[in-house]
Amino acid sequence: MLAQNRKAFHDYFIEETYEAGIVLTGTEIKSVRRGSVNLRDAYARVEDGEVWVHNMHISPYEQGNRFNHQPTRSRKLLLHKQEIRRLIGAVREKGYTLIPTKLYIKRGFCKVELALAKGKKLYDKREAARKRDANLEIQRALRNRQKSYADA
Repeated sequence: MLAQNRKAFHDYFIEETYEAGIVLTGTEIKSVRRGSVNLRDAYARVEDGEVWVHNMHISPYEQGNRFNHQPTRSRKLLLHKQEIRRLIGAVREKGYTLIPTKLYIKRGFCKVELALAKGKKLYDKREAARKRDANLEIQRALRNRQKSYADA
């Protein structure tokens, strides 16, 4: 895995995920393989029956001279027609959006994990933080208890 959008898991409920190929130029794929990608503010949109990812920042390749790419240009995603139709229907519903969550190399090709997500409200985020903190406390207590038994 080359990049992950952790903010997406905090800000959205992830309903479904899709694996999509991505159309990149030569200097872009070299930068991606180095891991200089940022998915934080990225989102995807269906335009004219095609899926495009916007605001995905791929840093310029250092040895790329004049053939370098623009860091935040829109990039086309490769999906099957049935998947695109399903995404069109889901995005038309209220509150759903397409968010890239992971970027990775699979069998030599760059892939994006695209998530169909619904935005969280502030109280949902607080509840998730409370659950996470409670789980950490439980784990900490169990570790301490195991250490006390091991010392005895």
